[in-house]
Amino acid sequence: MTQPLESIEALSQRWVPGPVAYAVLSTMAALLAMIIVVMMVYATRHGVLTLNRLLGHQRHPYLDIDQADWPLITVFIAAHNEEQVIAGCLQALLDTNYPLDRLKVVPVNDRSTDGTRAIIDDWVGRYPGRIVPFHRTKGKPGKAAALKDALQHAQGDIVIIFDADYVPGRGLLKQLVAPFFDPEVGAVMGRVVPVNTGVNLLTRMLDLERSGGYQVDQQARMNLRLVPQYGGTVGGVRCSAVAAVGGWHDDTLAEDTDITYRLLLNGWKTVYTNRSECYEEVPQDWQVRIKQIKRWAKGHNQVMVRYGLRFAFSPYLSWRERLDGLLLLCVFVLPPLLLMGWLLALGLYFFNAGDMLTGLISLFALMAYGTLGNFAAFFEIAVAVLLDGKRRRLRLLPLSLLGFVISLFAISSSVWGQLMDKLLRRDMVWDKTVRYRQPSVEQ
Repeated sequence: MTQPLESIEALSQRWVPGPVAYAVLSTMAALLAMIIVVMMVYATRHGVLTLNRLLGHQRHPYLDIDQADWPLITVFIAAHNEEQVIAGCLQALLDTNYPLDRLKVVPVNDRSTDGTRAIIDDWVGRYPGRIVPFHRTKGKPGKAAALKDALQHAQGDIVIIFDADYVPGRGLLKQLVAPFFDPEVGAVMGRVVPVNTGVNLLTRMLDLERSGGYQVDQQARMNLRLVPQYGGTVGGVRCSAVAAVGGWHDDTLAEDTDITYRLLLNGWKTVYTNRSECYEEVPQDWQVRIKQIKRWAKGHNQVMVRYGLRFAFSPYLSWRERLDGLLLLCVFVLPPLLLMGWLLALGLYFFNAGDMLTGLISLFALMAYGTLGNFAAFFEIAVAVLLDGKRRRLRLLPLSLLGFVISLFAISSSVWGQLMDKLLRRDMVWDKTVRYRQPSVEQ
């Protein structure tokens, strides 16, 4: 008669580690403790930003600038295979209340292989002098490379940038230009609002995510004079500032984060204007979403490696700005750290030299973070939904955990792939986000 198999717990209780195993377990425990500390720092950050947005003084320093001697500006529309959406963006910009004699609209057609060029040329013919196209037929792929080449076609010192799927409102250009009357401002960012939220569960969850990121996170950083981030669209840059920091770098997947940190490192300010809203399309299927967030993670981590150390010791920034900027830079390192923490906690639970208390404490610590730390981001989203006056959307908040888990594994996979790219010296490839809007009949 065979003896029943002993449980893993019983085996672990009877196992007495030698010196090497004890050293390994001690190292695992130390790593887990450090990971939990890092996670709790981010949890505290989420809590501080959320409470500030709820209870603190709200800074909108440029909101009252409505009448002014508006400067000459150029609006770039970043377009790569955008035949489905480019017309809507062009029409919206033609309907702006910004003085037309001080506005130059430049569709930056970056090597499109669909009908984007024909649509742009048709609009140029219908509105001669108001739209000046830049057809880029060769060169390095990617938005950063296209903007770098297009900058020579800019008129005036202010460039406002939209991706082609955005639909700016009539007064948006004035709202985005107003902060540039402050000569210390190098970049301005408005609020991104999804337009296709009602399509499916994913678009609704991304709407919640955008609300938390802009309504709470960005505005609170503006309130506390921390590091509002220029996001690459629904925003603008001062051309002289960009030139002073070396122009657009065409070897990055996150040109927005890259230019944000180079401007800050050289003493320029970034500004967030929460009431400058513009609609965008968000991914409608998980495959597109995963590709998008992987690209963001790789680009963000590029900037972290390049500028993290310099940012930590920048003489132009306060200690609060440096801390916030470093936490923002490292945000895409958190998912693999969290996965590592789970593995370490499970390992300590099952192989704890007979001391079950140690293993239970390890699991409890990680679960405590999961309850109070990781979910601090969801508290942030809940507050954003309340501030937006859309309480019914709170019913979707528990489902955001699904998006969190998928993003957790997608970003962790991206970080691993980025390490392999570095080891194998593979070039990173820019991947355009799929569009869904159907072209209008007017095109």
